[in-house]
Amino acid sequence: MPRTEMPRSRRFQKSLVWLASYPKSGNTWARIFLGNYLYNRRTPMPINQVHRLGVTDAAAECYHAAAKGAFDRADPLLALKLRGRMLRWVMSNDADINLIKTHAIKATLFGVEMIPASLSRSAIYILRNPLDMVISYARHFGRTPEEAAGAIARSDTTIAASEKSVKQYIGNWSDHVRSWTRVRDFPVLVLRYEDMQADPHAAFAKALSHLGVPVDAERLDRAVRFSSFDELRRQEERDGFAEHANMPDRFFHTGRSGQWRGVLPDSLVEKIRHDHGAVMRDFGYLDD
Repeated sequence: MPRTEMPRSRRFQKSLVWLASYPKSGNTWARIFLGNYLYNRRTPMPINQVHRLGVTDAAAECYHAAAKGAFDRADPLLALKLRGRMLRWVMSNDADINLIKTHAIKATLFGVEMIPASLSRSAIYILRNPLDMVISYARHFGRTPEEAAGAIARSDTTIAASEKSVKQYIGNWSDHVRSWTRVRDFPVLVLRYEDMQADPHAAFAKALSHLGVPVDAERLDRAVRFSSFDELRRQEERDGFAEHANMPDRFFHTGRSGQWRGVLPDSLVEKIRHDHGAVMRDFGYLDD
């Protein structure tokens, strides 16, 4: 984390600030904005430096460090067993605040509290209309939209371990949203992707205020411009994106809301609305 105007926090005492979302909902965009704002650069922050802002709770290297010995990233139960120790290792840097990206559902799994309140200062939770999200999800994971719609409806959905990450437990979209937006253990700022897109200045100003960072209008405008999708696409086309390495398609596409219209067949739209209608209605994604 850069040294900024962020408030000090005591070591091991609720210094984790979660940047949480279901996959393909705007988490990376938010991190890149925060990187541009907090580092206060005069040129766009390279997207391949976004890892400097914080870590992901799925990073295998963090578990290796916490294990202090042999660690098999492909062993999900071992990763779960080490999760609490890993989070304390992240906090041991004595940083002002430890930002940590997660796609994990906020739940207790196999006796392990995935997002321990005892270590959590606050969270920013980003959600996106699942009709749009499922298209990006399918593209990202190399699935058909039908397969993706099925995955986001299952309570046992996970993201498989990889060379750099451990297994991630995300569950279904509705349960994930409820698990984070109904938190009472610590403050959670809920941001809709659509509002971030419609008025990024207002949405990201809320995020900064939530973090306790003063909002400077000129600096905010510059960070919004430096994290625009046009800029992110240019960088990815020129340099690639390390967090999306070895994937056949681009990470940054249009980022446009409402792209599901004319793309998803009516039957799939009805399935997603059937599976997630209650939560979609709660967050303004259904009018009826």
